[in-house]
Amino acid sequence: MPSRSIPADARRVLLLYRCLFPMGLLALLPGVLLRMWRRGGAREKFAQRLGRYTAAERVRFASRRWIWIHSISVGETLVALKLARAWHARDPQCGILLSTTTTTGFAEAGKAAGDWLEPIYNPLDTRRAVRRALDALQPRQLVLIEGEVWPNLVAECHARGIPVALAGARLSPRSERRFRKFRAFTGPIFRLLESIGVPEPEDVARWESLGVPRARIHCTGSIKYDDPEGNPPREAECRALLTALGVPMGAPILVAGSTWEPEERALARALVALRREFPDLFLILVPRHIERTAAILRDLAPLALRIARRSELSIENSTFKISPDLLLVDATGELRDWYALATVAFVGKSLPGVAEVGGQNPAEPAALGKPVIFGPHMENFAAVVKLLLQRDGAMPIESAGALLPQVAALLADPARRAQLGTNARAALEAHRGATARTVERLAR
Repeated sequence: MPSRSIPADARRVLLLYRCLFPMGLLALLPGVLLRMWRRGGAREKFAQRLGRYTAAERVRFASRRWIWIHSISVGETLVALKLARAWHARDPQCGILLSTTTTTGFAEAGKAAGDWLEPIYNPLDTRRAVRRALDALQPRQLVLIEGEVWPNLVAECHARGIPVALAGARLSPRSERRFRKFRAFTGPIFRLLESIGVPEPEDVARWESLGVPRARIHCTGSIKYDDPEGNPPREAECRALLTALGVPMGAPILVAGSTWEPEERALARALVALRREFPDLFLILVPRHIERTAAILRDLAPLALRIARRSELSIENSTFKISPDLLLVDATGELRDWYALATVAFVGKSLPGVAEVGGQNPAEPAALGKPVIFGPHMENFAAVVKLLLQRDGAMPIESAGALLPQVAALLADPARRAQLGTNARAALEAHRGATARTVERLAR
């Protein structure tokens, strides 16, 4: 691939970035290392984070030409896996390097590892680490998932003639305001991207306003809302686990997905109150970060609830027939499976009082036809929230105090639940085929 010069405005931004990045890294490093330690597995392949690889890995990389898909944590990795499988189905000779930043994302990618898919860790975005990584990997293309545009990585790929695309480009209102404010710094880096795939038509103008040429922005739909392989959730397996716990068939189930502190406490309190009217109600908590498990258990201890942990359950293990009040899912990659069992679904990171609000993805339960509830802070998924609300496919609440009456109303009204679920599923129909459309665009 022919080398290309980097435009002067991008060179100026890179110079400033390379001066400031080491200081920012030093300031953030303690927190990053602490999170890595809590999640476990931080030592495995740590050298890859510095762009260093073993002799065996280098032989593997040299065995074929790869497409590099760059993700971060579990959510982005699941999107990347959809894209990777669709790309491989279209071109079986295509090899995919799927990189992640977090150990949980790496573990999820590892489940799909094979001859054509190699999980790796993202290199630190220093010029030296990025160059070492590109020298070893020699990708024919780089695809960034959702919003992780790292200046050194993008610039070095551009200089080497490696096309860089952004797939499923997510732009929260907060990020958009920040990028607009610093457009002189972000615009030159965004213009190094060959293609940006956005989920909604209105996103085209938003990215264009950040300095990206209109011809490079394409509305492909959201890969998150698409199910290209028609893979059903593992509903039967999860139902068997609940049966082993003594949860009656037909009991109402409240599934709370991607929760943050203090949402678990609010949900547990709602459970206690709701059981006066719905004595069989069962709560399934799926926290966004499983390393918070110990803190969640301490937080819920005063409520004297019987809590089962997903990590301690198996269908064969009959010792867990304890009839718990709630299940704490301290495992990754299972949220969609538990949503499939929901009578009512709550989407977390959305209630007032959460340290970092902005919401989590409501599309997963909506696509399964579940009645969805979320708090007022869904800024990170504003487009899909707007779509669901316009189609009467979700129920917003303003506070934790409104959680109890809203859940109670839905549990008491099967017709309303069915209507919400049907509307939600229909609202997301436009995103079907998004994965295939994205692959076709990238493969050009």
